[in-house]
Amino acid sequence: MEFIEEALASYAEEHSSAEPEILRKLNRETYLKMMQPRMLSGHLQGRLLSLLSHLVQPVCILEIGTYTGYSAICLAEGLLEGGILHTIDNNPERDNFVKRFIDEAGMEHKIRTHIGDAHEIIPALEGMFDLVFIDADKSSYADYFDLVIDRVLPGGLIISDNVLWSGKVIGPVKANDTDTLLIQEYNIKVANDPRVETVLLPIRDGISVARKKR
Repeated sequence: MEFIEEALASYAEEHSSAEPEILRKLNRETYLKMMQPRMLSGHLQGRLLSLLSHLVQPVCILEIGTYTGYSAICLAEGLLEGGILHTIDNNPERDNFVKRFIDEAGMEHKIRTHIGDAHEIIPALEGMFDLVFIDADKSSYADYFDLVIDRVLPGGLIISDNVLWSGKVIGPVKANDTDTLLIQEYNIKVANDPRVETVLLPIRDGISVARKKR
């Protein structure tokens, strides 16, 4: 969901860095071939992710929720030489599609895909993370945050997508609207966690950026 009118959104894209050709191609094919193409990060959000990654200069990135690989490619643009991005998804049917675009982007040596349950895969990964991007099942956002917070280096970022949840977070929320209630709880959790400083940005469906304090 966009929270500003289409003309302003287009203006913002026109006055931001251009979307690389490989990502334009990935965008098009996602809309042609995939279910729920709105899940793709897109031009403006993708350039924001790339910019944040370049600012952090990460050696190791963790992405929870690959979808078709658009955000992984954007984040990997900022990796230092020899750096690696681990991206986790539970849908094996998209894996060949994702790997084709990773290869076309020349990122095959930078991006490692994992298929399965992130709750099991994350503890099995070695080392610390400079940047984490959470964009998977909303019911597990709080669990993912707890799994990674102690493994994010000081000054590193935890970025979470869809935290405005199509505007539903400002309510009133029905008692059976579990996803919205959990996103509300997650936003409160992150905003009140003394280990991070956080800003929630009204970009697309809402992105929160939490920096691990030093």
